[in-house]
Amino acid sequence: MSGLHDDARRVLTGWAAPDSGQERLRRAYLDHLGEHPDAMWRSCVPAHLTASLVVLDPVATRVLLALHRKGNFWVQFGGHCEPGDRTLAEAALREGAEESGLTGLTVVGADPVDLDRHALSSAFGSCGEHLDVRYAAVAPGGADPVVSDESNAVAWFGVDALPDRTADGVERLVQRARAVLLS
Repeated sequence: MSGLHDDARRVLTGWAAPDSGQERLRRAYLDHLGEHPDAMWRSCVPAHLTASLVVLDPVATRVLLALHRKGNFWVQFGGHCEPGDRTLAEAALREGAEESGLTGLTVVGADPVDLDRHALSSAFGSCGEHLDVRYAAVAPGGADPVVSDESNAVAWFGVDALPDRTADGVERLVQRARAVLLS
C-alpha cells in the first residue's frame, strides 16, 4: 500500500459525511480501498479514486470552472493521483494549479467537502468510473486563470449563475464549498 492509499483511508475514515447519500459513498470508497491495494491509481480498472478541487474567489461569490475537453461540460479541476502526491488534498491542489494556471491556491480546511462517484464514457479510455474526493480552495484576489491542454476554456461564474452544460454534482459541490468557506 502507498502513503497516498493510507491517507485516503485516514481522510475517509475521519470525514463526517453531511448526509446519508454522502455516508453511503464514504463507506463504498472505504470498501474499495480495502479491496484494492491499487485503488489510488488509474491502473485500477474499472474504478479508482481521484481528487478534485473547486476554486472560489476570496468572498465566495464566484467559482472558477473548466470546460472539459473530452466531456464538453463545465466542471471543477481534478483528475488522477500521481506517484508524487502524498495526500488527497495535495493531489487536488496540484490538479487545480495545473488545470487553472493559478498559483497561490489555498485549500479550505483539511477535509473534503463532497464525494462523487461517476461513470465515464469511452472517451475517457480504460477509466470506467471515478470515485472522486472533492476539496474546496480559494484563489488569490484578482487571479487570472490560464486554459490548460485538458480544457477548452476556463472561466469565472457567479455561484448562483452556473453555465449550461455543467457536470452533474457541480452545483452541490459549489454550494458545499461555499458553506465551508463562509463558516
